[in-house]
Amino acid sequence: MNAKQKMRHILDVIADMFPDAHCELNHSNPFELTIAVLLSAQCTDETVNKVTASLFQKYKRPEHYLDVPLEELEQDIRRIGLFRSKASNIQKLCRIVIDKYDGEVPASHEGLTELPGVGRKTANVVMSNAFGVPAIAVDTHVDRVSKRLGVAKPDDTVLEVEKKLMKLVPREEWTLTHHRLIFFGRYHCKAQSPQCQICPLLELCKEGKQRMKPGNKTKNKGIKPKIASRG
Repeated sequence: MNAKQKMRHILDVIADMFPDAHCELNHSNPFELTIAVLLSAQCTDETVNKVTASLFQKYKRPEHYLDVPLEELEQDIRRIGLFRSKASNIQKLCRIVIDKYDGEVPASHEGLTELPGVGRKTANVVMSNAFGVPAIAVDTHVDRVSKRLGVAKPDDTVLEVEKKLMKLVPREEWTLTHHRLIFFGRYHCKAQSPQCQICPLLELCKEGKQRMKPGNKTKNKGIKPKIASRG
């Protein structure tokens, strides 16, 4: 099995496990998605959605974020990790969006990555989900799963992982693959307690096979065979 055949097998298995994989950040337009992804750095989507439920009611447009003192915005997102720096970046981002892009989030990767707090991953998420441009955003789940399954090397950078996935996955499947790899990592191949003993891809995972060796204290015990919890 060559690299592309291996990737095809992985994609097909994960597609069967998570056929409904999708972006779990609640949003109604590209601007809201940009803010949500910015907030999601080092924070769970679940927490972000709780915060944005009220945040997006209060702030509809970029200018609304600039109509309040920075301290007020900080309090509005206080439950989010790194809320002070994120609040500052949001206001800086909104100023640029208003001054340079007439109040609309730029629909280009280059324009997005110029915005404060927006890196390559955020730009990829916005481009693929808001503007329909195929992209693979490599977050902690995609990075972990790709390395565990041998698609990427353990010491590969995030950019190297992204480039390898782009080479192995058909372009028209990039966005969906991004979502499915996230679901696989978030609900099945977890960082601390991966469900190795019921994993259909165990044979491709050196770490998983090591975990499952008799007598290994890290071996999972008592995990019932469920694929995902949407909680």
